[in-house]
Amino acid sequence: MQYTVKWLNEEDKPSFNSFIVDHSKGHAMQLWEWGDIKGRTGWRPWRLALEEKGEIVATATILARQLPFFKCPIFYCPRGPVVDMDDKERLSAVWQAIRELAKKEKAILLKIDPDIPKSNQELANFLANSGFRPIDKGKNFEGVQPKFVFRLDITPDEDTLLANMHQKTRYNIRLAMRKGVVIRAGTKEDLPEFYRVLEETTARDNFLVRSYGYFEDLYDTLVPAGFGQLFIAEYQGKIIAGTLAFLTGKKAWYIYGASSNSYRNVMPNYLIQWEMIRWAKTKGCTLYDFRGVSGDVSEDNPLYGLYRFKKGFNGEFTEFIGEWDLVYRPFMYFVWKNIERLYSGKLKGIIARLRRK
Repeated sequence: MQYTVKWLNEEDKPSFNSFIVDHSKGHAMQLWEWGDIKGRTGWRPWRLALEEKGEIVATATILARQLPFFKCPIFYCPRGPVVDMDDKERLSAVWQAIRELAKKEKAILLKIDPDIPKSNQELANFLANSGFRPIDKGKNFEGVQPKFVFRLDITPDEDTLLANMHQKTRYNIRLAMRKGVVIRAGTKEDLPEFYRVLEETTARDNFLVRSYGYFEDLYDTLVPAGFGQLFIAEYQGKIIAGTLAFLTGKKAWYIYGASSNSYRNVMPNYLIQWEMIRWAKTKGCTLYDFRGVSGDVSEDNPLYGLYRFKKGFNGEFTEFIGEWDLVYRPFMYFVWKNIERLYSGKLKGIIARLRRK
């Protein structure tokens, strides 16, 4: 089959996004807007369209980042490409098109992490035969994107969704309602308070957070375009929790969550998730993705509480196929991996010291 490869410009944005929104493998992190956001954080976005008889049959957002002390970039295709993963011919054409760009740009590697279940051994074999190598990042949150998630089919009616939840989850949703917690769509004016609560959350749970400017950019780029929504939980006139959701086609993702140390007993996190699910249904979504949990589901894991919270909504615990690297320059890749391991070790040490303070 003859395909036409196109590297796109701004005028191609509508057709590019339209294909992603309509495709079953479309993802928010493949949208044109996501490339724009990452382009303001040190990445250069490239947008690829593969056409057959004048019609787009595959797309990919490729993020390129120049490495410190290197004169060559790494390529990353977050949750992509957007293509029928069973069509090996089209997939091969996408890999070849990216390889040609990599040769021109002297890229070291292409990293992918498609949201394909690990059970798809046929695709894993195809990736291996295409030169990709699997990268084991552990069972927690060591990877670029979560490998383990909870996903909920939201096609049933609301009564059925509630009935299918764990009894305690359903009880906490109704408790929040009885206590007077109010969930509403957030506005740009809510961002500063949302971020304050987010910082409170990160201090309590010991994880890092991006700058306020990044969240402002997320809001300005995604929400007006219809690809995102901020949610706010209020109690007695105070903002006590907030979330940010992404939306693409028939899928919605819970991306960021913030909750105050105050009033946790009124269970705002349960009600806000339920209202996000209801919102996703009104947008025509059939899938709600709670995003990451640990793959270590033992009760002594410090992350077990997050697993238990998301499990209570009756989503399906899903392990993705993980990260895969296609190496273009083996020696530079070897150097990069050793530097990455050194950097990762130092970063973990810094975080550990901060947590002890």
